[in-house]
Amino acid sequence: MFGFLRKQFVDVIEWLERPGELAWRVPFEDREIQNGAQLTVREGQAVVFVNEGCVADFFESGLHTLNTANLPVLTNLMNWDKGFKSPFKSDVVFLSRKEQHGLKWGTAQPVTVRDAEFGALRIRAFGSYSFRVADLEPFVSRVLGTLAGVSVAALEPQLRAAIQTALATALGGSGIAFLDLAANQQALSDRIKVEVDKAFAQWGLECLSFYVESVSLPEEVQAHLDKGSSMRVLGDLAQYTRFQAAEAIEQAAGADGGVAGIGAGVAAATALGSAMAAGLGTAAAASVAASEEDPIATIEKLHKLVTLGALSQQEFDAKKAELLSRIR
Repeated sequence: MFGFLRKQFVDVIEWLERPGELAWRVPFEDREIQNGAQLTVREGQAVVFVNEGCVADFFESGLHTLNTANLPVLTNLMNWDKGFKSPFKSDVVFLSRKEQHGLKWGTAQPVTVRDAEFGALRIRAFGSYSFRVADLEPFVSRVLGTLAGVSVAALEPQLRAAIQTALATALGGSGIAFLDLAANQQALSDRIKVEVDKAFAQWGLECLSFYVESVSLPEEVQAHLDKGSSMRVLGDLAQYTRFQAAEAIEQAAGADGGVAGIGAGVAAATALGSAMAAGLGTAAAASVAASEEDPIATIEKLHKLVTLGALSQQEFDAKKAELLSRIR
């Protein structure tokens, strides 16, 4: 009874959306809209009239009176010739065209891409993005369908899957080394956003912003990069060998065994220098040999250990005499 009486009055159609809502189908009694109904479309909204599953008319923001004057497409579809003196049937759908921001994306599983420098890489990444409904017809036909409404939360899994695919396409097809892109995250974000826009367009959506906040490589690849960085920091390997030898002598002197410990340290340093010379070439080997045959430099190291209290005066004098005897 109340439904029948409600249909006899002029309809006032409006939507006060809540955060996270994208679409809402107005639940009319028997889907009947009275002629002369007042339609209020607020800023950031749009209204779509759906007739038998097809978009018939749409309205942007403003106050509209529904009659044959502003529903020409729907009028022609239904072949009405009575000026809407009786109720007409149609689905009325409100859509939010506001920017949906603060959304997060991430790779649940590593994404395999082909890198110009490292070959196949498995990477993880995460960041944020925002979007809005841009094209009404594909959104209604491909996303809303016959649903009573659509929310951002319901759409997010599909969007994140599209972003993962776009990530692989952008990095794998660019031909630019990953490290060059990763060094400039804004350029990386822009490149991926181009592919995200293509994916979102099929659902009538527009990606307004896209940010890459972090990218991580597999542990073994990261270890390789760290090792390469360490070697570049070392610079002159000959100087590094001499430094390691001196460190070995000082550590051995601090251990039990006194002068004997020093001898063990010298032996360890010599073995270290020989191993590095075998792997790095004759230049490094010559430098190591030079440091071993310099008694004066060794005496200076030993004297430093005496001042530190790591070597007794008697041990120093004995070793000093041995080293000086090598000088001819």
